[in-house]
Amino acid sequence: MADRSFLDWPFLDPHHKAHALALDDWAGRMDPIDHHDTDAACRALVAKLGADGWLNPSAIDPANPAPLDVRTLCLTRETLARHDGLADFAFAMQGLGTGAISLFGTPAQQAEWLPLTRAGKAISAFALTEPQSGSDVANSTMTARDDGDAWVLDGEKTWISNGGIADVYTLFARTGEAPGAKGLSAFVLPADTPGLEIAERLDTIAPHPLATLRFTGARLAKSALLGQPGQGFKIAMAVLDVFRTTVAAAALGFARRALDEAVTRVTTRQVQGAPLSDLQLVQGHISDMALRVDASALLVYRAAWAKDQGAPRVSREAAMAKLFSTDEAQKVIDAAVQLHGGDGVRSGATVERLYREIRALRIYEGASDVQKVIIARQVLAGA
Repeated sequence: MADRSFLDWPFLDPHHKAHALALDDWAGRMDPIDHHDTDAACRALVAKLGADGWLNPSAIDPANPAPLDVRTLCLTRETLARHDGLADFAFAMQGLGTGAISLFGTPAQQAEWLPLTRAGKAISAFALTEPQSGSDVANSTMTARDDGDAWVLDGEKTWISNGGIADVYTLFARTGEAPGAKGLSAFVLPADTPGLEIAERLDTIAPHPLATLRFTGARLAKSALLGQPGQGFKIAMAVLDVFRTTVAAAALGFARRALDEAVTRVTTRQVQGAPLSDLQLVQGHISDMALRVDASALLVYRAAWAKDQGAPRVSREAAMAKLFSTDEAQKVIDAAVQLHGGDGVRSGATVERLYREIRALRIYEGASDVQKVIIARQVLAGA
């Protein structure tokens, strides 16, 4: 961690700094992660993170419930992302996958699943996206039919992170209380539910466990419902209100690593008997990168601080953090690749890996264009 000064900002408390420093030390001692078998790598990472206590912030403790600490979530994702994208992914999905259970689950639902996911003994997933409804959640068509003693699920979910390796899914389906967003409900779905099949595994430029799920007459107990019927959209938005800021934090972690790699490169690479860093154009790149990193960090930890202070919704703040941090991280990483020259596009190079990893963050949990709409609507609502 080249720059630790941000840990002393007033957005963060002493225990946040202690957490970040301890996790950074732990992550620095991780065994190398095999990115060729992402299923096995993610299973191993979840188990290790859980065994060593780093998954505890990802969900509430049913025995001693307290609100999720969004600043700790962000610091964890930023730190892990700076070390390895799959480590960040493993942590992030434990939080996102159980976020609805933490926020809206019954005591029985929380007691059944959260001790397992926090200990790394069960892997979670968040099943919201459908083939015809990505950012347009209200257009979801998957159905959950009330069949007396059970809910019967039919339809598909796609681009589901941890799809195929998860033990439990938070699932959203149409129960029909009203048209559009008001007709969706949320459910806790065990992965071994009959009628659920993994229809397709999805490959991406930065490999992660991803899948399309197909449901054919899958029966869920009535007790699987999260909250009340028709509250699914509200539940999904509340979860994203917490975890969207953490996506920005992961992008910030990628950007910090890219800046560190670039600084090392330009201060050690010689051109005509002098380091690259002596060139003013190179200094300009480093200046722009540092500015983008710090501006992103301010937006990330403002949004996280606001949520931790009890703000009921931080949609505008979270959208600003995600939009700016993911877009700016793309620019920082691109500059790092440029400063590395040919070595920057060598397969397996750190900046090459970062270049592939950052792109998806500008799409998932609300694409950049969607964040602009959210911000504009929030601004105009106050006019």
